[in-house]
Amino acid sequence: MLKYVLKRLFYGFWVLLGVITLVFFLFNVLPGDPTKMLLGQRSDIASVEAIRKDLGLDKPLYTQYISYLNDLSPISIHSKSENSYWHYSENKYIASKPVFSVGKKIIILKKPYLRRSYQSQRNVTSILAEAFPQTALLAVVAILFSILAGITIGVLCAIYKDTWFDKISLIVSVFGMALPSFFAAIVIGWVFAFLLHEITGLNMIGSMYTVDNFGEGEHLDLKNLILPAITLGIRPLAVVVELTRSSVLEVLSQDYVRTARAKGLSRFKVIFSHVLKNSMNPVVTAISGWFASLMAGAVFVEYIFDWKGVGIVIVNALEKYDFPVLMGALLFISVILVFINIFVDIIYGWLDPKIRLS
Repeated sequence: MLKYVLKRLFYGFWVLLGVITLVFFLFNVLPGDPTKMLLGQRSDIASVEAIRKDLGLDKPLYTQYISYLNDLSPISIHSKSENSYWHYSENKYIASKPVFSVGKKIIILKKPYLRRSYQSQRNVTSILAEAFPQTALLAVVAILFSILAGITIGVLCAIYKDTWFDKISLIVSVFGMALPSFFAAIVIGWVFAFLLHEITGLNMIGSMYTVDNFGEGEHLDLKNLILPAITLGIRPLAVVVELTRSSVLEVLSQDYVRTARAKGLSRFKVIFSHVLKNSMNPVVTAISGWFASLMAGAVFVEYIFDWKGVGIVIVNALEKYDFPVLMGALLFISVILVFINIFVDIIYGWLDPKIRLS
């Protein structure tokens, strides 16, 4: 298994390198001058040239690409001349230190550097670090809601096949899969936070932390998480219900299940002791894909409910053409997707001994 994990990490590295290359060259051919974004339209030539030199935009594109890889890598190479190391360590890199030197080059061990925002001049890493916990919390709660509710409903649909409960659940599931998240967010917010506000006490908009009317007294308010989490979990919930139902029905027709029933075990004992674990592979596949997409694609839901996560950061960066923030967010999401896929492969081996790797 260790060999397999290392192999998957190796493949993941090449996937990330491909994403980095694609993102870099894509954003370097888009219209827009970073110096104009930093200085505004009323900027003199000397200031423009100084900014371009500081950002490395005066160099050829392939040199900029190598410099970008150097910034992203935890191990980077720099020249000793012109205080290159001290310039990078004090002004850009976080927790950096020289490892050893080779000739006129010095090897630096550091955290990946995602550059700085054109608008706020803040480190992109710190911007994403502030927003990520809220997106992660929203995605985790949404996927837990879809897993618990979806598996429960799916198993009940399989047990009570062709009953009114089964038929209604399937109709609602199909409707849930076809419902766009942005439309569901608007409807759910309008119904539960506007029409039924006196009953539910939920807010139309709000984030994980709220302040009083004077902008002080910041405190945790998880009540604002309910509506966006339900909205985000509707579509994966529908998928989990469908997959759980069909997978449980397939496993129920196996010989070993009939043998267990013949020994006198109750239907619920057979399902929870024998059937459920052996029918979870398709569900795990769906959950892993949906969890990755929830982490990456909660943009509309976060924007409508004003949940200040990575989605809000991406929208604001798009509005302001803040390319470093966009590039950093895309790479950050890519890393999450790669590691989620590796984690899911490990779960496969635990769920099904037939596909467990030596």
